[in-house]
Amino acid sequence: MTAAVVLFALAAVGGVILAVIRFRGQPYPPLGLALVHGAAAAAGLVALIVAVAPGTAPSLATTALVLFLIAAGGGFVLFFSHLRKVALPIWLVVVHALAAVVAFLTLLVAVFG
Repeated sequence: MTAAVVLFALAAVGGVILAVIRFRGQPYPPLGLALVHGAAAAAGLVALIVAVAPGTAPSLATTALVLFLIAAGGGFVLFFSHLRKVALPIWLVVVHALAAVVAFLTLLVAVFG
């Protein structure tokens, strides 16, 4: 699960940069940065699924996985808005970020106790 923590931490750094760009008034941030953010988060999801699937991970890890999947749903909506060149809804950026932060903190507790 440590790999998942590292990957989600990298995704979080990109996410903060993306959010700051949006909050500063740009309707959508650079696509390349959004792709790197999404790829890191997707790799983190895969790593977490691999860790949780055997059923031996702490229950908080499963909770973190569910929360990350919810955040991913918001991320997909944001990404497709971005592709359509529609301004990213700030409320959705905030909800996406909050879900991801809660998921990340939950994962940290699961891994490092």
